[in-house]
Amino acid sequence: MVGRRHGRARYSGIARALSTGRRPRITDFWAWPPPLHLRDPVRIIPNMHAWVRVWSIAVMSRTLVSRTLVVTIGATALALLVWPQVAAAQPTPGGQVRLVVPFPAGGPTDIVARPLAQLLGDALKATIVIDNRGGAGGSLGADAVAKSAPDGRTLLMATVGTHAINPALYKKLGYDAERDFTPIALVAMAPVAIVVHPAQPINTVADLVSLAKRMPGQLNFGSAGAGTPGHLTGEMFKSAAGINLQHVPYRGSAPAVTDLLGGQLQLMFDPLQSVLSNVQGGRLRAIAISSKTRASVLPDVPTIAESGYTDFETTAWWGVFAPARLPANMTETLGRDIERIVHGETFRANLEPLGVLPTVLTGRAFAQFQAAELTKWGKAVRDSGATAD
Repeated sequence: MVGRRHGRARYSGIARALSTGRRPRITDFWAWPPPLHLRDPVRIIPNMHAWVRVWSIAVMSRTLVSRTLVVTIGATALALLVWPQVAAAQPTPGGQVRLVVPFPAGGPTDIVARPLAQLLGDALKATIVIDNRGGAGGSLGADAVAKSAPDGRTLLMATVGTHAINPALYKKLGYDAERDFTPIALVAMAPVAIVVHPAQPINTVADLVSLAKRMPGQLNFGSAGAGTPGHLTGEMFKSAAGINLQHVPYRGSAPAVTDLLGGQLQLMFDPLQSVLSNVQGGRLRAIAISSKTRASVLPDVPTIAESGYTDFETTAWWGVFAPARLPANMTETLGRDIERIVHGETFRANLEPLGVLPTVLTGRAFAQFQAAELTKWGKAVRDSGATAD
């Protein structure tokens, strides 16, 4: 029989035994354990002293309480003490996690996110659901994650745009790229390529600079849009080389590549994965890439730094973030699992042929990387004068 007084459970047989000092009888245990739902251990643990007292009395007494019953009570008590800590160590509280991709399906960010989602789901024994939320240069999807609960159920596949460029580019941004997120792990990077039409007399960076100086302001370079990594890399290169190129922004890489192939543009700055197939097919010529090292898919193409502009480096990148105040144990677990995935052959095989390099940083190292990127790209945005509403 179970009664309630002042909101606290009372168990008649055990209560009488404890209050009168008599030895408990076997019938006192018929209603034991308390019929509280095991998913609410916080309500049980405050009564743990009662469990221990009853168990001690039962062991010391000479009643017919079976040894099995005593062991069961003790094991249950221990499990209830340990269970909350085990549950808290789980990186996700349920079987489904939403990975927000702040760009349309099929784009570069989606291409990085999908193999990661599959492998991370296997590691967590959870279902990772891709939620494509494009708009405002990725800001809409990022803002949705920033406003989500920090419970491990919602993650963001962020980009250099959402977490390094947009804070300087957009006059009004609904989130703070550092304060409103928990950085989990950097997962991939891709250089920006300088590509020209094969008919152009430009085979090297030196050729480009020489021609631009002979024809100041007459060479046009295209990009996927104002404030994109391609556009800003072009602006930084102009400054480093001391040349004047005219920027022509497009709404995405595809129309810019079409005009470059058609001869309406002389050159283009764009992340390598967007132009790689045309370069490999001989329809475009890559004269340099912006990363520190050469790309394995184009080993004969030098870096801009190798071409005489020491320390020049820009990369597009992708990383996983969670809402701010994600518990530290969840952050560490997700970071470890993602690090194993990025180092694994399966993830690498999905990305390297596309010109994307799996690269991992976790924890403080990733946070420091993002802070440096915010400074670098923020300056590039301000110097270029690019803005977005």
